[in-house]
Amino acid sequence: MSANERATRALREILQNPGNDACADCGAPDPGWGSCSLGVFICLACSGIHRNIPDISKVKSLSLSRWEDHEMQFMAENGNELMKSKYEAAVPVYYYKPTHKDCQVLREQWIRAKYERKEFSEPGRNFTYEEGTRDGMLMKRGRDNGQFLSRRFVLLEREGTLKYFTKYDAKEPKAVIKVDSINATFQPEKIGNPNGLQITYLKDYSTRNMFVYHENGKEIVDWFNAIRAVQLHYLKVAFPGATDAELVPKLTRNFLKEGYMEKTGPRQTEGFKKRWFTLDHRRLMYLKDPLDAYAKGEVFLGSRDHGYNVSLGLPAGTHCNGAWQHGITIETPERLFLFTCEMESDQQEWVKHFNNVMNAPMSPQEYTMEAMFKHRP
Repeated sequence: MSANERATRALREILQNPGNDACADCGAPDPGWGSCSLGVFICLACSGIHRNIPDISKVKSLSLSRWEDHEMQFMAENGNELMKSKYEAAVPVYYYKPTHKDCQVLREQWIRAKYERKEFSEPGRNFTYEEGTRDGMLMKRGRDNGQFLSRRFVLLEREGTLKYFTKYDAKEPKAVIKVDSINATFQPEKIGNPNGLQITYLKDYSTRNMFVYHENGKEIVDWFNAIRAVQLHYLKVAFPGATDAELVPKLTRNFLKEGYMEKTGPRQTEGFKKRWFTLDHRRLMYLKDPLDAYAKGEVFLGSRDHGYNVSLGLPAGTHCNGAWQHGITIETPERLFLFTCEMESDQQEWVKHFNNVMNAPMSPQEYTMEAMFKHRP
């Protein structure tokens, strides 16, 4: 047996240790790389980020690189669980830990925060996300002209608000947004910037979409986690008996699914028109363009126990004029909504998500939201 084969076999054995079967940074299964300076096993995508901090992390392929005996010994003595207890000793509960499904900027700043800045290694440290106020410039997409322009944003914990101003020295904000109505999710592909962040909030019973970015990856991720910190503070006041585990899922959330479908109107005699759909838990929004400020319409998806249902196909006799033939019917207590998908795989995936939402019991807040939808002007 060659030295390389022996090393590969030894590394495979070390991988059997608890915690080493998933990437130390994003949780992707079956990591194929290791940082022989940090003692962690990581996936291919995270190994690329580690390579950008060579003074901190030296990465090697588990199967293709040549490993020295002392490096393998170091990996055996450390490993993912032990290093997490060191580098993730004091991660704030609101801090968003990215998964392998998240975008590059989130994963890169998580890795840099852990190993380069050692933000979470010492309990009791003061975090930039918890300063109670955050004030800075972000590039914001104009609602009507689509241009990104520099705008001042101010996040205030004591008020529970996020404000933005069209000019740095403007006296009055253009908008005052309550943090409890905010969702923020990274959308680099949709926005066309690797650091693109979509902020949504409720305005006059409708969802307003705002698209921002910052050239500096750390800056935009710091804004994201500062919003989450303020939201958690607000929720702890609003729900004093709730645990962190109950509150954290109420912070920012990724959309369940986005993409194009075609839809027809309430009389179901109009032609099917192509729209961009966003499923944000129980809110299904449809827009003419993915970057529109406001949705053309929204559908509330309640639970199956309360008259909500989804099925494959369209009702008999429906005139489907579009090219897309894979139908979906959503039934609410008020009406039917008819959609078509281009591909059967899209149809199946949308229906899976709709079923998951409708099978889940509704919270008191969701009953309030349902009532709001029914009484919207």
